[in-house]
Amino acid sequence: MIACDRLAHTSRWRTRPLAEKALLSLGLLALALALPPLGGALVLSVAVSAALAAGTPPMALLRLTAGPMAFILTGAVTLLVEIGPDGIHLSAHGVTQAGALILRALAAVVSLLLLAVTTPASELVQGMRRLGLSAEVAEVALATYRFLFVLQDTAAAIHATQTARLGNTGWRRRIRSTGMLVATLLPRALDRAHRLEMGLAARGFDGSLRTLSPTRPSRPAGLAVVALLLVSVGVAGAWI
Repeated sequence: MIACDRLAHTSRWRTRPLAEKALLSLGLLALALALPPLGGALVLSVAVSAALAAGTPPMALLRLTAGPMAFILTGAVTLLVEIGPDGIHLSAHGVTQAGALILRALAAVVSLLLLAVTTPASELVQGMRRLGLSAEVAEVALATYRFLFVLQDTAAAIHATQTARLGNTGWRRRIRSTGMLVATLLPRALDRAHRLEMGLAARGFDGSLRTLSPTRPSRPAGLAVVALLLVSVGVAGAWI
């Protein structure tokens, strides 16, 4: 999540209107679910090309897809076997079904990542507020998201201290150090949250934090280009 936000802040597409990026990402997601498996491969190639065009490093994109890919492969493996009267054996159509699942799921994941690596989370929440999301829910989401960065810095500082004291030299010490890190992180997180609450109350917090957020209105020409691209991908994917 934090890696996505870092990439989003440095993306070439950060200044593009949110409506255009959301239409492209969600449109590709819908096509990945609706088209046949080979059409999903086309959607995947378009989503990857768009992410690279936005300035996302290839290795960073691979690292972001590694986690979801592990779950996808785990689900695909179950399609390779079949339980019948004769016991467990390889499924006759398992390879085809597993391949279709991998293509479709990976295309859907990369389509969503396209929006995540080109738009900061704060802008996504602001866009949802313009669509009708309540201010309270938006503020809680932003506060929780920002607090993740604080937790990461705290965990990194504790881990660096443990490493300097040779707390990660063996697997026994690593397990012990990991347990101590988790046990220490929770009280510190609660303490920081309490101090944050007190600080906001002292400043007259009324339920919303006013911040400057640039408004980038969507352009009809840009939306038309994205829609034309989605239609072209849909037609081509249906004919493959």
